[in-house]
Amino acid sequence: MRTKPVLLVIAHGSRDPRHAATVHALVRRVRSLRPGLRVETGFLDFNIPSVHGVLESLAAEGVRDVVALPLLLTRAFHAKADIPAVLRDAPPRLRIRQAEVLGPSPLLLTALERRLHEAGLTAADKSSTGVVLASAGSSDPEAIAVIARIAREWRETGWCAVRPAFASASLPRTEDAVRELRELGCARVAVAPYVLAPGFLPDRIARGAAEADVLAEVLGPAPEVARVLLERYDAARTPALAAMGA
Repeated sequence: MRTKPVLLVIAHGSRDPRHAATVHALVRRVRSLRPGLRVETGFLDFNIPSVHGVLESLAAEGVRDVVALPLLLTRAFHAKADIPAVLRDAPPRLRIRQAEVLGPSPLLLTALERRLHEAGLTAADKSSTGVVLASAGSSDPEAIAVIARIAREWRETGWCAVRPAFASASLPRTEDAVRELRELGCARVAVAPYVLAPGFLPDRIARGAAEADVLAEVLGPAPEVARVLLERYDAARTPALAAMGA
């Protein structure tokens, strides 16, 4: 029986201890959903273990196959440049496939709605509630376009309105989107952070939500997020299995 590739979850890292704690909670949920799959965590910055350190350790153990999964919601600089650069420096004996980022995915929309319901909204509130889809932001046009498309598609599920907002690099800010939804006449306004873990930018989103009626928690270790990780892992390892005839 062939050994499954190790899943290496690559997180950005943060000086905020809540970030690493949330990443580890998400990884624990992934392990609970797929017993027998080895899942490791590496950080690009601020936290340990580093991605390079994990790869060195895996190679020293004799591991050959790794699926490296960026813990990111959009394909921006980290997915296109930082992570590939780190993987190129991995020990040569490792066969590494980089999985796709997590978003977009219908499961992530389900996770966003889960967080809004946990914050107090009900299904009956949906048609009269405007939602701010608040992301970290990026200077990458592709990433910004993806967030805008998600907001349009989410609006079609029955919300009064959905507006994208960004904590950095792009406009509008969360507070501006909240005011726009008020002006549109939505009976209530909710802010849904489209971010994975707490930190500096999610805190900025929270401050921008001061005039909103509802502020949801970050996606964190929601079960839907864990399922997306496994979907991305399976998609990345499928070509290797086909090549081996497995």
